Amino acid sequence: MKKLQITIALLFTVFFTSSQLFAQDDFQGKAYYMSKTTMDLDQFGGQDMSAERKKQIQERMKSFLEKEFTLTFSKSESIYKEEEKLEAPGAGGRRGFGGSMAGGPKYKNVQTKEMLQDQEFFGKQFLVKDELKPIEWQMGTETKKIGQYMAFKATATIEPSGFDISSFRGRRGRGQNNDTEKDSTNSNESATPKTIEVVAWYTPQIPVNQGPDDYWGLPGLILEVNAGRTTILCTRIVLNPSDKEIIEKPKKGEEVTQKEYTEITTKKMEEMREMYGGRGGRGGRGGRN
Repeated sequence: MKKLQITIALLFTVFFTSSQLFAQDDFQGKAYYMSKTTMDLDQFGGQDMSAERKKQIQERMKSFLEKEFTLTFSKSESIYKEEEKLEAPGAGGRRGFGGSMAGGPKYKNVQTKEMLQDQEFFGKQFLVKDELKPIEWQMGTETKKIGQYMAFKATATIEPSGFDISSFRGRRGRGQNNDTEKDSTNSNESATPKTIEVVAWYTPQIPVNQGPDDYWGLPGLILEVNAGRTTILCTRIVLNPSDKEIIEKPKKGEEVTQKEYTEITTKKMEEMREMYGGRGGRGGRGGRN
């Protein structure tokens, strides 16, 4: 109890000493993030692949699973964009698997509870438009330094908001016993988890309730997120830059809700699994580049 009281007192001290820096109406900041997702190829029809083949595929998917983003934010709005990188020759990159489902800018407005995102999926452009769903954060007592900022821990249990490639399963190998799929009435369904445990670290030294990707709603900028197989970490922050950026809402694409978009992507990935699941690594087929 004493530890909790000390933590709360420290949080309020940090918040009030920082709030004056963000009082102006035109306040803006920019945070840089690194995102890394791990993937178990055995869950994507790769049970029979050799270790060497798995390593080759993971290298090809690196540009899809390891990315850099910027979050430009004000008191009420933010835009989360992937940083464009020049791919090395033969790296596959956006022309490969990851390029077929490239995510565009994600806009959040914490006052109007509006979320918009440009999203390309296998050559078709969508505009995902939905309500910014609240996250029921549980405030912890742990603290740590992230760069020069004091960060506080918060946890939450959330439902996945979209298709999660890292949790997608291919066909089960012979003799495998998969508890996740036991209760499924359709053996071809993906085993996307119903809930994800999230650990976030936020700093009240930057008193805006913004954060990377879908995350928001804490009394300070979210600097780090660990959710399922994905880790997002802030590497640099610029406050009140001399050249401010206009935070514009995405406008391109066919308008769909998040639920509709998830259904579209899941159906397509099911079709791909039926075509390729379980084939990798067998004879000459598994060795193709």
